[in-house]
Amino acid sequence: MSAGQGNIPEKVIDSVLEHNDIVDTVSKYVHLTKQGKYMKGLCPFHSEKTPSFTVTPERQIFYCYGCGKGGNSIKFMMEIEALSFPEAVKMMAEESHIEMPEIQGVAVASSNPERERLLQAYEWTSKFFHYLLKNTEHGKPAMDYLRSRGFSDKMIDQFQIGYAPESWNTLVQFLTKRSFDLEEMEKGGLLSTRSDGTGFIDRFRDRVMFPISDRNGRVIAFGGRVLGDGQPKYLNSPESKLFNKSRTLYNLHQAKSSIRKLRQIVLFEGYGDTISAWEAGVHNGVATMGTSLTESHVSMMKTMADEILICFDGDRAGQSSAMKNIPLLESAGIRIKIAILSDGLDPDDFVRKYGSERFMSQIIDGAVSTTKFKLIYLKKNHILLEEDGKISYLKEVLPIIAALSSSTEREVYLRELSSEHQLSYESLKQDCNLIRQTMQKNMPDGDNFEDGWNNGRHKKGRIPAPTLLPAYHTAERRLLSLMLQDSEVAQYVGERLGDAFNIDDHAAIAAYLYAYYAQGKHPDISRFMSSLHDDRLEKTLSSISMMDTPRDWNIEVLDDYIREIHKVPQQVHVERKKEEMMNAERSGDFLRAAQIGSEIIALERQ
Repeated sequence: MSAGQGNIPEKVIDSVLEHNDIVDTVSKYVHLTKQGKYMKGLCPFHSEKTPSFTVTPERQIFYCYGCGKGGNSIKFMMEIEALSFPEAVKMMAEESHIEMPEIQGVAVASSNPERERLLQAYEWTSKFFHYLLKNTEHGKPAMDYLRSRGFSDKMIDQFQIGYAPESWNTLVQFLTKRSFDLEEMEKGGLLSTRSDGTGFIDRFRDRVMFPISDRNGRVIAFGGRVLGDGQPKYLNSPESKLFNKSRTLYNLHQAKSSIRKLRQIVLFEGYGDTISAWEAGVHNGVATMGTSLTESHVSMMKTMADEILICFDGDRAGQSSAMKNIPLLESAGIRIKIAILSDGLDPDDFVRKYGSERFMSQIIDGAVSTTKFKLIYLKKNHILLEEDGKISYLKEVLPIIAALSSSTEREVYLRELSSEHQLSYESLKQDCNLIRQTMQKNMPDGDNFEDGWNNGRHKKGRIPAPTLLPAYHTAERRLLSLMLQDSEVAQYVGERLGDAFNIDDHAAIAAYLYAYYAQGKHPDISRFMSSLHDDRLEKTLSSISMMDTPRDWNIEVLDDYIREIHKVPQQVHVERKKEEMMNAERSGDFLRAAQIGSEIIALERQ
């Protein structure tokens, strides 16, 4: 029995592909509309306003013309849920009630043993820290601190909060006893190298420890809060094989089911806020890792939710941070709301001071639009009792209102300004319209003011012209496209061209395809793709699969393509000869130059 990646038998992979139609799989995450024989939607992997994400039901593949991602339904799940190949197959098999190898006594081997060892180390370390917090004298001060912050035993257990003792080598000894390679553990972020280079010490000491999990609930890092007055106050694990700050959101593994249900994410700044809010009833809350929100975070959130509710600290720094994140979220086309916390409180403080019910009704349910938030935020920069302050405030807020595409929204905010500052609504409207006219004049030609491009690829609202490929490159792609659809074509090409493709990726795909058909398999792009296990080849294959190559073929067409491909090495040979001839002429060896000239003529005749 042959096996796929991770020792999963091919029949299991085939069964998973058979039971997970590409349209059904993608539709759980992307709104698709039918366009001829394709389905189209906005790409979940990069920010765009015009759909370039294409699903081909007939071939059971997806491909994005914008970012180049493509593959079958397994590949889609790997990308969207950040899973390895075995993890994606396992998850899809379970959902489709397909028996997995472990049930049949076959272990699904890891494709990355070092990664698995690190995951094991993090899991044990998390349990160890949790045990030290709850069951030892060393952990008592940390437990007292958590209780003073309002953390219940239930929350401490649910979020597996722990304590790293003051000693320099508690974890070193714990990992040594369990035969972990300490150098590997240092690379993985659990230990640090001694300053004199003679060994290793614990990275986290005398800190309350918050395990950070991936979206599948496996611990991949820690955030540690110092108990005393030491610095830094918060310390995160460094980036490692497991942990990428810009792609990780704290608590996503617990929040994802609620997020999917509500299509909303509540975004907090820290662990404590997320945990307190969870206890208050916010089960769709996540936090960034003490770093700024990144495009990767936004892409990830966009696949899961239609709305992001930002709930940052109520102080100046928190509100300023919320303000900075608005453009990034808006550019991804996500609906945004902002929670307003009074008196400079953070969410954790608010819950402890006023209780869960008021937090839910006032802060979460009372969240405002980005425009409203900007108006409130900018108000703090001006002394509105003075005429100059009022005028400079209006100069800042009117362009924000003018940029709104909805005339109803503009009217609501203008009337609000009018009544709040005792100003004529008509004069505000007039000023607003003048600003809109100026904005429209300054827009680049072809841009639509109401719905301009808003992603990085379309800086000027233009799609770049496609690069014209050399004739041999196109010939290779067309030949592979026909080979994917017909085993007879593959046999003909194999006999006359073999692996003599000029593009390395094309030669590799052809070699895999010859092997695929040699096993007596029928043309099936989706199943063939599962045999590649190479991101770059899968991307290239997805792009080739999207070509509209007619299924009908004849020997003359195939021979033309093969001839075009064979020409390239000869052309390269001729170019080298021409260079040799020029070098001979430069050095005054005209007899040699003449000989080479004759060789070039003979080669060109061929």
